[in-house]
Amino acid sequence: MNDRVTSSDRGALRLAGRALPWGARTYVMGIVNVSPDSFSGDGHPDTAAAVEHALAQLAQGADLIDVGAESTRPGYQPIDTATERGRLLPAVAALRAAAPQAIVSVDTFKAQVFRDAHAAGGDLLNSIWGAPDDLIAACVETASPIVVMHNKAVAVYERDVVDEVLAFLRDAAHRCTRAGIPAEHVVLDPGIGFGKLPEHNLALLHALDRLVALGFPTLIGTSRKSTIGKLTGRSVDERAFGTAATVALAAAAGIDIVRVHDVAEQRDVVRVADAIVRGWRPDGWTERLP
Repeated sequence: MNDRVTSSDRGALRLAGRALPWGARTYVMGIVNVSPDSFSGDGHPDTAAAVEHALAQLAQGADLIDVGAESTRPGYQPIDTATERGRLLPAVAALRAAAPQAIVSVDTFKAQVFRDAHAAGGDLLNSIWGAPDDLIAACVETASPIVVMHNKAVAVYERDVVDEVLAFLRDAAHRCTRAGIPAEHVVLDPGIGFGKLPEHNLALLHALDRLVALGFPTLIGTSRKSTIGKLTGRSVDERAFGTAATVALAAAAGIDIVRVHDVAEQRDVVRVADAIVRGWRPDGWTERLP
């Protein structure tokens, strides 16, 4: 892909000897669940199977791979730290060995688990529970970027959901930068489907421009979520087209990363959306018809 259209003042995600300039295009983060109880039914608790899945996603065009070992589906049962380590660390280490240039995100909310995963080859932290001080400290210590997601134990909001979520993310981002994490390495995620009812999710998706206006890199994860199922009447394995609508709208709003299960399909969505909205073109582009 051609990264010629950039927003240099926004910086870049710089990891694994690579730079992903913010604003150049919409980056695709592939999901690898090293757990047996993923809501989407695509868990790969076996290390070899998880790495094979990750390599397939990289071949399909994923820019980053997000590896998690604890299901966070509605009603999930928490696992202990030893179990999470036993699933996560071998997968991260094996993926790093198999794909040295891959950017590997670690999906955990435990500081010591992240430190261990970083030592095994992980590059950045993806936290579904915001940015508590111990996670910020772990990222500062390891010089790692952080994805900060809004979440809530109960989907009750005392004020407008968009206002509340954006205020939470703004505060978290400023705490990260005050601690020493560069602003270009603080990625904000409104947490679609986490502590939110369907109307909350739709309100946030309608206001993605306000999320982008906070001035930090951004990520959304709508892939196969229950709100899409509620809107379409589709089962979890039939929601790629519904997801594609949110991915295209996210790209149009200027969202930087989309976290998806169906990498090949959503990679095509962002390519077309970015060509229209960001002026991106593939390598070798010409005006001649084939």
